Amino acid sequence: MRRQMKLKAVKTAAALVLLSPLAACVNPSGEVSDAALIVTPQGPVQGVTTDTPQIFNFKGLPFAAAPVGDLRWAPPESAPRWTETRVADKFGNRCMQADNVEGGFFERLIDGHGLNAIKTTLIKRAVAAEPPSPMSEDCLYLNVRTGNLNGATKQPVMVWIHGGGHQFGSGDFSYYQSNGLVEKDVVLVTINYRLGVFGYMAHPALSEADPNGVSGNYGSLDQIAALDWVQENIAAYGGDPDNVTIFGESAGGWSVTEMMASPLAAGKFHKAIAQSGASTYHLGQMEGNGLGWPSGYMMGEKVAKSVGLDAPTADALRAVPAETIMANLPEKSDESFHHIRDGYVFPKNVGHAFRDGEINAVPFLTGYNSDEGTLFFPDDPQPSVWEPDMPQGGPEMIAALNTHYPGQGETLAQLYDLNTDFVAGGTQMMGDEIFGVNVRYAARANAAKGAPSYLYHFSRTPPSKKQTLGAFHAAEIPFVFDSNETILGLSDDDIELTNIMVSAWTNFAKTGNPNGEGIPNWPEYTGQSWMHFSGNTDLPLAQVQTHIRKAKLDALETGLKLKLTDLSAELAGETAQLNLTK
Repeated sequence: MRRQMKLKAVKTAAALVLLSPLAACVNPSGEVSDAALIVTPQGPVQGVTTDTPQIFNFKGLPFAAAPVGDLRWAPPESAPRWTETRVADKFGNRCMQADNVEGGFFERLIDGHGLNAIKTTLIKRAVAAEPPSPMSEDCLYLNVRTGNLNGATKQPVMVWIHGGGHQFGSGDFSYYQSNGLVEKDVVLVTINYRLGVFGYMAHPALSEADPNGVSGNYGSLDQIAALDWVQENIAAYGGDPDNVTIFGESAGGWSVTEMMASPLAAGKFHKAIAQSGASTYHLGQMEGNGLGWPSGYMMGEKVAKSVGLDAPTADALRAVPAETIMANLPEKSDESFHHIRDGYVFPKNVGHAFRDGEINAVPFLTGYNSDEGTLFFPDDPQPSVWEPDMPQGGPEMIAALNTHYPGQGETLAQLYDLNTDFVAGGTQMMGDEIFGVNVRYAARANAAKGAPSYLYHFSRTPPSKKQTLGAFHAAEIPFVFDSNETILGLSDDDIELTNIMVSAWTNFAKTGNPNGEGIPNWPEYTGQSWMHFSGNTDLPLAQVQTHIRKAKLDALETGLKLKLTDLSAELAGETAQLNLTK
């Protein structure tokens, strides 16, 4: 489990951080003009205007006070206001994050598209020459794209939560800054939130200084603060605060399910889309270990010691320069920097909240890609999220599988052909377990609460016959945003598939139902129906299929259910022991 978390955090981010410069052409040029001058509850704002069609882009809007000084490792406070016109023509800073995470991942990503040598070389050179955007603790900014400043009717709002394992990324990536969704009559908001040690570190001293007696989950609180900003301000940008859809990919998908599991987010959004991510398998606790998942306090104390502090106060922690903290993070510290059960932001872990039906149930669209593991498995050839060192074949492998998936060892070995080709089978098992099992589990739980749920499976492959990636992790993002980069290969299938997916996502944002003109009938998920999106294969671009990978996901789900049950028992034991000591 610990091994897989680090893999997910680093590699997921790299896919977007490193490819983002390729999509620069989808971030339309424009200029500040009076056409984009509006009065908002914060004050007057002047944005960037683009033509054909006319879209207004407001960049770098603060949605909370800068989380610096006394506000580091504290809940976000109210956003600033102003009286002079704020020129919103530049993106805000990225939140603090490591810059050097690439390794050989980017090489595989580009090489796997099967492009010719000239294109491959040009892409690698272009990305290498791209300077990183500014980074700072002062990073709680969002961006708004709208075509509806003067509309008589307010448009649905889509709030994008970026991926990156809760460790990397920002809302300004070019793949997210396209007009495709906005041209379908929605208002698009892309947000930042605190990441890594500054977004998710817990420590007893921070809890002592907190009015709610907790720490950690600051990134989640930032996301909630961004939703509060939308409620208070989005009408000035042409958006409807009573029709808000949150959506995100990877850690953004985790975050969507985290918002669904937090009572603090209740009523602040009305629909949800989680792409390739559900946080149902995150077991972290503020205190104590969640079946080996490092506790927030344990890692927070390690971070303090790494910068020379022993039993520090909250003030002492906040006085350490951010660069010093980033340069001295303990090994594997990112494994702890995720949502944790703190009794306040998250009364229960997300998996338990979904299992027990204690969620903000709303119309929910979710799914994953058919080859999620192709970019990850070469670096860490372990097919199970629960087993850090899986034997490659034989009775030892079966025994290990049975430990985590009771009675399913032989079944999983056969379904994934692990004894014959451990790499190919393990790659598929990795993707199905981290992504497939969890999105299906979340969809079922949401449907059980009576809210409409829709499942999809994405299997489009790059058009080159030499491609080796399949439908890799994050491959669906440019199809959702209409931000495909032609240099990576763009077929007629891809163009048509983009139109279908943009329409489905915006239909869902408008009505809670993805169906509409040009979309094959997509039934609600009641245990069987998926919409299968494909491209550059022999399959239809969009068709309904039943029970996609059912036998595999059923077998793997025994592992998730076992861990959730075991965690319940562990927490009950801790509570009983605490009562005995009182």
